[in-house]
Amino acid sequence: MLVAELLVALVVSLLIVQFLRQRRILKRFPPGPTPVLFFGNFLSLNFEVHHETLIQLAKTYGNIFTIWLGGTPVIVLNGYQTIRNALTSHSEELSGRPSTPLFSDLLGNKGILFSNGNTWKQQRRFGMMTMRNLGLGKRSLEVRIQEIAQQLLEFLRVEKGKPMDPAKPIANCVANVISSVVFGHCFQIEDPTFHQLLRATFLLANIRKESWSRLYDAFPFVMRKLPLSQKEVFVQWKLLQEYVKQEIKTHQENLSNEPQDFIDYYLQQIAQKKEDPFSTYDDENLTQTVADLFLGGTETTTITLRWALLYMANRPDIQDKVQKELDAVLGDSQVIQYDDRKKMPYTNAVIHEIQRYCNITPIGFLRSCIKETTLQGFHIEKGTTVLANLTSVLFDPEQWQTPCQFNPGHFLDKDGNFVSKEAFLPFSAGHRVCFGEQLARTELFIFLSSLLRAFIFRPPAGVKKLNENYIFSSVLHPHPYMVCAVPR
Repeated sequence: MLVAELLVALVVSLLIVQFLRQRRILKRFPPGPTPVLFFGNFLSLNFEVHHETLIQLAKTYGNIFTIWLGGTPVIVLNGYQTIRNALTSHSEELSGRPSTPLFSDLLGNKGILFSNGNTWKQQRRFGMMTMRNLGLGKRSLEVRIQEIAQQLLEFLRVEKGKPMDPAKPIANCVANVISSVVFGHCFQIEDPTFHQLLRATFLLANIRKESWSRLYDAFPFVMRKLPLSQKEVFVQWKLLQEYVKQEIKTHQENLSNEPQDFIDYYLQQIAQKKEDPFSTYDDENLTQTVADLFLGGTETTTITLRWALLYMANRPDIQDKVQKELDAVLGDSQVIQYDDRKKMPYTNAVIHEIQRYCNITPIGFLRSCIKETTLQGFHIEKGTTVLANLTSVLFDPEQWQTPCQFNPGHFLDKDGNFVSKEAFLPFSAGHRVCFGEQLARTELFIFLSSLLRAFIFRPPAGVKKLNENYIFSSVLHPHPYMVCAVPR
C-alpha cells in the first residue's frame, strides 16, 4: 500500500513540476490558447491544424500567436501585413525546415523541399539553374507543355460531351510534364508503373491530412511501433525511391556529353564535384531531389486545374467571356504561348482568381527559424517552428474587395487591364517560395487556355451546380465530380 501511495505521490509531483516548467516556457512565446500537458493544443484543435481555426484564433490572440502540437510550440503568422513582413523582411531567418520525426524518418536531410543548411542551399541553387537550362521560361519547355496539352484535349474529345471525371486525365498529363523534365521521357497513360508513381505521389502530398501524422510527431517512439496507416506511406515512398534509382541507373549507363534531362545534369554535377569536400551532390540527394520535383510538379497543378474546370462549369458567364477573349486574340492560331497572357488580361485575371479562391495550400509548409529574430515586437528563438497561414492572406478583407466571392475583378483595374497584387501569395514568399512557381504558372495558363478554347464545360444534365466545398488535407481537394466537356 505504501509503495502505491509513493508512486501516486511521485506521479503527482512530476506532473506539478512539468506544469510549472510549462508555465515558465509559455512566457517566452507569443500568447495563444492554453496547452494541456503532453497533448498541447491537439485536443482543442481536434488533431487538425485547420486554416479556418487559425483565423478564428487570430481574432482572440492577434496576428502572431502560439499553438502547441504536443510539446512543440508553433508560432502562427496571420494576415497579409504580418506574413509579408515575416517572409520577405526576415526571409533568411525563416528559411529553415523543422526536423519533425515523421519527415526525418521518411526523408532525412536530403533533396530540396525538406532539407536544411548547405544541403538545401546547394540542391536548390543547382535545381533552379538546371531547370533554366532545360527550358524553364523558354520556348523549348513550352513546346512540351503544348504537346501534352493537346493529348489532354484528345482524351476529352473521346468522351464526346458525356459526363466524365477529369481528375485522372489531368493528373496523367500534368505528371508527364515533370516526367519529361526529370526523366527525359513521358509515360503511356495505361502504364501501371505510372499509376503506381501517381498513387505514391498522392499519398505523400496528402500526408498531413491524417491525424496520425501529428501523433507521429508528438509521440514518435510510440507511433513507430504501431502497425497503423503510416506503414503504407513508408511503403509507397520506398516504391517511388526505387523507381527513381532505376532511372538513375539507366541514365548512368547511357550518359552522354550532352545532358538531356535533370538526371543527366545532376550526374555530371556529381562527377565535377567529386573532389569537393563540401559537396552535397551524391546519389541520395539526386534520388530525393528528383522525387521532390515529381511530387511538387504533379499534385498542386493537378488540383488547381480540377478546381478551374469546376469553377468554369459553375460560372458560364465567366467561362464565355474567357472564350471570347481567347478567340479574339488567338484567331486561327493553333498554338497557345505563355506570353499570350499579356494580351489576354481577363483570362489572366481568371486564372489568378482561381488560384486565390481555391487556396489549395492553405498553410504552406512549416518553417524553422535558423537564427533568432524579432517579429512585430515578439522575440523568436532559433529553432522555433513557424507557420504562415496563407489563407489569411488570400482572403484578407483589407486586401480583396470581395474575398469570399469568386471575382476576377480582383486582378483588373477600371479599364480592364490586368493588375498584379502583392497579396497574391499562393506560392508563399521569401527564400522558401515554391521552387516550381514558374513551371506551374506556365502549365496553368497553357493547359486551361487550351481546354477552354476547345470545350465548353457544363454540369451534367439535372445538376444545377457542382459542389464547391473542399476536402481538407495538406492540399485542398474538390470533391470528386462529373463534368461535360462539350466541343465548341
